[in-house]
Amino acid sequence: MEKYTVIGGNTLSGTTSVSGAKNVALKALVASCLTEEDVVIQNIPLISDLHIMVEIINNLGGSVVVTDHTATVSMKRFQKSAIPLDAAAEVRTSSMFIAPLLARTGEALIPNPGGCRLGARPIDRTIDGLQAMGAEITYSSDDGFFHAKTKALKGITYRFEKNSHTATETMILAGVLAQGVTVLENAAEEPEVDELISLLKSMGASIKRSGKREITIRGVEKLHSGSLTVRPDRNEIVTLAVAAIVTKGDIFIVGSARDQIGDFLEALTPAGGSFDMKEDGIRFYYTGLLQAVSVTTSPHPGFMTDWQGPWALLMTQASGESVIHETVFENRFGYVKELRKMGAKIELFNPEVAEPKKTYNFNLSDDRPGFYHAARIFGPVKLHNGVVTISDIRAGATLVLAALAASGESTILGIEKLDRGYEQLELRLGKLGARISRHAL
Repeated sequence: MEKYTVIGGNTLSGTTSVSGAKNVALKALVASCLTEEDVVIQNIPLISDLHIMVEIINNLGGSVVVTDHTATVSMKRFQKSAIPLDAAAEVRTSSMFIAPLLARTGEALIPNPGGCRLGARPIDRTIDGLQAMGAEITYSSDDGFFHAKTKALKGITYRFEKNSHTATETMILAGVLAQGVTVLENAAEEPEVDELISLLKSMGASIKRSGKREITIRGVEKLHSGSLTVRPDRNEIVTLAVAAIVTKGDIFIVGSARDQIGDFLEALTPAGGSFDMKEDGIRFYYTGLLQAVSVTTSPHPGFMTDWQGPWALLMTQASGESVIHETVFENRFGYVKELRKMGAKIELFNPEVAEPKKTYNFNLSDDRPGFYHAARIFGPVKLHNGVVTISDIRAGATLVLAALAASGESTILGIEKLDRGYEQLELRLGKLGARISRHAL
């Protein structure tokens, strides 16, 4: 167990780059298991979640060779059909192995997936879709596993009731080797989905996005070797953008692009955050007092749910009252009580919503008393030091940014959660002028 010590008040400036997208790299590892030939994935982030996924592949009988930031995956033959319970408890993406296991072996034992506790995050949408493709799936409360088997997955037309990034990708993985044509309606359109499709097409899959939210997959008999270079992580881009502005600094992020963070930039402009688009990246910098701007999170192409924590911090430094309405997860304001310890003025509440079923992307049955779907933020406030605890990856980034902007020395606990999504964050921030160090507890 380790912690961060952060001495706030320093201006961050300089040039930096971001890691490859976590939400692409982890799923590309799963996709690589659809073929017996080698698959090469470049620009992977060396984070703890990726190492766990590598362990899962090795345990199933494959091998992964990681050299610098490139992984070469070989799954000549699955030797097991069960995902280790302890590994699956750490990484939510582990549930996606159900697709290559069913496609290549006809059976899979998948634990109820773990990862950050952002609410219930059920995989019912994935299970429902795979059952429609011909898989028999039952959940055993005795062992905590989904038991799945099939003689052959068959192409279908399937419509998602709600947007689901992971379910869309899992169904794509299932469809590429299925018999016939699979059409996914109301499918997720996040850029990470298209990166996964690019990898699969390089492996010989037949996939076409026939509409913004429609994907057609023609099953093929066999896939072959392929490769992908993972694009920069848009969550890291936003993290560093906010770091520049809340520390009154100036950071140029090499490789960042407007198409990845368009809705963030649309909110940042009226808020008074400054940025310049360059041919090879984006420069973010502080030019004066910010103005309060309200946002509502939603599936792509809307304001990303992973950005709401950093945005909340940014709004603590803005003049006026702003509101964040979270519609993707039913319980994602765990960082708020920690920011309050540092002087933030934030009220949680549940707004009146005329049509909750249409408004919220989570299952309404998973909502609970005490869960809040909106935050009202008052600013500007002067943040001070504190001892705070990380609840999930993006909350962790938010608290690090708060400590950088605050006066005094702060202690941040639970940084192992941050390590799941950010590679050596303290070293990269240190090169920009941050006074941040890692220590054993």
